[in-house]
Amino acid sequence: MFGFLKNRKYVNFICIILTLLIIFLVGFLSVFYQDIRESKKQSSLLNDVKENVIAEKQSASVSLDNNDSEPEKSDRILELEELQKENSDIVGWLEIENTDISYPVLQGSDNSFYMNHNYKKEYSVSGSIFLDKNFLWNPMSCNFLIYGHNIKNSTMFQKLLDYKSYEFYKEHPVIRFTTSNEDMYFEIFSVFESRVYYTNEQNVFRYYYFVNCENEQDYNEFVKNAKSASLYDTGKTATYGEQLLTLSTCSYHVKDGRFAVVARKMLDHF
Repeated sequence: MFGFLKNRKYVNFICIILTLLIIFLVGFLSVFYQDIRESKKQSSLLNDVKENVIAEKQSASVSLDNNDSEPEKSDRILELEELQKENSDIVGWLEIENTDISYPVLQGSDNSFYMNHNYKKEYSVSGSIFLDKNFLWNPMSCNFLIYGHNIKNSTMFQKLLDYKSYEFYKEHPVIRFTTSNEDMYFEIFSVFESRVYYTNEQNVFRYYYFVNCENEQDYNEFVKNAKSASLYDTGKTATYGEQLLTLSTCSYHVKDGRFAVVARKMLDHF
């Protein structure tokens, strides 16, 4: 009898453990798939506002007939302005054509809030694509330093690691970044693996600190280090005065690893 009770307690214990594991697994999968839906929803935001933009553009065209001096805004800029009505922290839209990377870019007062909040300021494991808090708009800082999570469900900046392949780079050499003032295109000149360095480490390339350059020397030093660190030679470079853009995400090749893509603004894009 005592053996029966003992076995029964053992079975009950196993059942409790299994029940807890099932609850945990269901909860995990629920959050996982909810995050996938949230990420995909962020990437399709522009489609949701296109109809409003078309209507506003048609009504505005009447008043613009008598004011030819005002430059016409691109559809992408108008779509962005529509999104900014929902959240003024949306400062741009980032897209790499023919990839899954097409997201609003947000900028907060710190670099932590949008790591785990979406464009609606709701909690989200995937967070948002966001611009470094130290980026200044007037006068404009020299480097758009933009962060995003490396999410294993192929959303946010996970696809950025495809740039480890030279063939992928050749097929996707341009990044589009739109702000309220300009629809810009950037030509990639460096892709590299890195990590977060300890404070006592010397003579290392802390690319994640470079947003504002003090002078031409700082700018040229950053470009030189970025090209030296690149996984392959793109045959491209940047010249002092050209606006830079750096995309950064986590990488698991080392502890606290990082992966970065650096580009310079193109004067012409065809």
